[in-house]
Formats: sequence, C-alpha cells, structure tokens
Amino acid sequence: MLLTIDVGNTNITMGVFEEELLFGMFRMTTKRPRTSDEYGMTICGILEHRSIDPKEIKAVIIASVVPDIMHSLTSGIIKYLHTTPLIVSADSDTGILVNTDNPSRTGPDRIVNAVAGYAISKGPAIVIDFGTATTYDLIGPDGTLEACIIAPGIETAGRSLWGGAAMLPAIQIQMPDTALARDTVTGMQGGLVFGAIGQTEYIVKRMKEESGYTDAYVIATGGLGKIVANETECINLYDPQLTLNGLRLIYERMKGTEK
Repeated sequence: MLLTIDVGNTNITMGVFEEELLFGMFRMTTKRPRTSDEYGMTICGILEHRSIDPKEIKAVIIASVVPDIMHSLTSGIIKYLHTTPLIVSADSDTGILVNTDNPSRTGPDRIVNAVAGYAISKGPAIVIDFGTATTYDLIGPDGTLEACIIAPGIETAGRSLWGGAAMLPAIQIQMPDTALARDTVTGMQGGLVFGAIGQTEYIVKRMKEESGYTDAYVIATGGLGKIVANETECINLYDPQLTLNGLRLIYERMKGTEK
C-alpha cells in the first residue's frame, strides 16, 4: 500500500492507496509541534483505527508547504513505517513542466494538483485549490504549469474579518439562504461565500481570456471548494481527492523512472 501525505498550512491530509483504489482519507492539524515519535505513533494509530495494518504500508510520498515540520515527520515515518518517503519538489520528475519566472518557488502542492488536473483534462485546465490560500493554476495543453493567481482562502479571510473587528463574531462558513441578510452572521456568511464565488468566476474568466484557452477544463479541490463549486457553472468538476491522486501519479512515475 502507498501512503500519500499532503502537508498544508492548516491540516496534514493523508490517503492510503492500493494501486488506484483509495482506502480512506484522514487529517491531523499542522500547527501543533510534534516529535518524530508523536508523528509516527499518531499515523500508526490512525491507520490501525481504519483497520489498515501499518506493516502493509510499503511506500510513502509527501508534498509539503511547511518545511519546519519535515524533519520530525520524515523521521517518524522512517522509524515507525520503516520506509523512507519520497519528497515532491519543483525539481522532481513529475511530468509537469513549471514555466514560471521562478520555478523553484512553486509550491509542491500546486505541482501535484497540476499533475492530477492534467491527467483528468488531457488538455488545458485551471485547477483551483480552496485551502488556507485559494490558488488558481493554469495548465497549458502540453501539460505546462504556466501561470497562477494566489488569493486569501475563504476561512483565512473569515479569521481576518472577525479577528480584526471587535464586534464581529467567529462564524461557521456556509452558504446563506439569501444575499439580503438581516443579521450579522448571515451577512458575514454572504460576504465570504458570495465573495468567493464572484472572485472565482471573474478570475477563471480572466485567465481563459488572457491565455486564449477558452475551453480550459476547470477543476476545484480543497475543503471549502464544494460550497463554491455547487453555486457556479464555471467549475466543471469538484474533486476532494485531487491532491492525493496527484501524489499517487507522481509516485508511480518516479518509481517507474527508477527501474
């Protein structure tokens, strides 16, 4: 079995694959400092709770945007799963060419999403990841990562809103019933969600126009992406497993290259 790990700024998302079959996804928080033993024991404990024997994990691949935890995380995996993980970077052989001004600064998560998005579209695509940041990545018809837009994530914007205004409460982010809010909570929900929908539609339209890829296939992922995807016709597909599938595809390519 293959363990895929996506280390984001807020959560660490993991998935266990047997070939193309995803057995399950699980998450743990990123912010909390952990030792290598804590990482190893936590991962093994979650696997066992999902009825997956840790001894069945024969390989691990990681994409991370949080360098500070990588030493402890990789050490924990080596000690408890007895395998050295593959780490995805801009220099990895992923099958995606990063054609930006500074490819080495491109986040591994964006590269992984581009791999998975291009595998689905087989042509030009825009991949939107609704995470701590909302990223819009443009993939050309030849599988080249050509351009990006990076905006505050929906929840990040929300925390800024209620963290910076003393009389605004922390709220649950969800689609309100109306844009004609008559109370503070609904008004905040509308501002965050309708604002995200409007931003998405405008950026997708603008990227298509400027690139000339008017038929680009638009794929969304990320925890809050489903809210937006359900409310706009500019998104063709919502895939919560996109990043994990991208990691699986990169692992298969990297192992195939080694043979």
